[in-house]
Amino acid sequence: MPARRRFLTLNRPLDAARAAVADGRLTILAMGSSSIEGIGASAPDLSFVPLLERGLEARLPGVEVTVVNRGIGGENAGQTAARFPAEIEAADPDLILWQLGANDVLQDRTEDAFLTDFRAGQDLLSESEADVIVIDSQRVPEDRDLDFIRGRNPALGAFAALTALEAGRVGYGVFNRFETMTGWADVDNGRRRAGRAASE
Repeated sequence: MPARRRFLTLNRPLDAARAAVADGRLTILAMGSSSIEGIGASAPDLSFVPLLERGLEARLPGVEVTVVNRGIGGENAGQTAARFPAEIEAADPDLILWQLGANDVLQDRTEDAFLTDFRAGQDLLSESEADVIVIDSQRVPEDRDLDFIRGRNPALGAFAALTALEAGRVGYGVFNRFETMTGWADVDNGRRRAGRAASE
């Protein structure tokens, strides 16, 4: 199911990415945890990075698009941030996607600890001329009988709100994945309610 445009806030123009597109070559560095790495996708070519690369190639004919997948499942914000210098040097990206927040919640880290790591990552990102878009916390299924995710959505939503607030302060773009997935859940719940009503 596609995400709506309203869930992406740029906060400032993507000047580096636009210049790269004009030159016919766009390199994106995707950093984060399992969502970036592709764990849980039904097939490797249906995970986030391949779909993003193919989607951009279709939208940007004549532009050579490369999305470098540097996701590592289980990482929290600080662990990902610590890899920025080496990964940025290796990829030389025009745009950096940083997915963060979900594992910080699942690892019971505090908002203060998360914000400290987020700001440490900002200091490292400031050494690059690339644009930055952050991807906030995912929403977890409410109907899964798994202790480590049960009841986590309020905290995930709070971390997503904190991510958006901080990203806006420094001018990063934000893809609000939590709200996107909340919308998907509402659609699914509506379908289930309609199905039950039709069978009664």
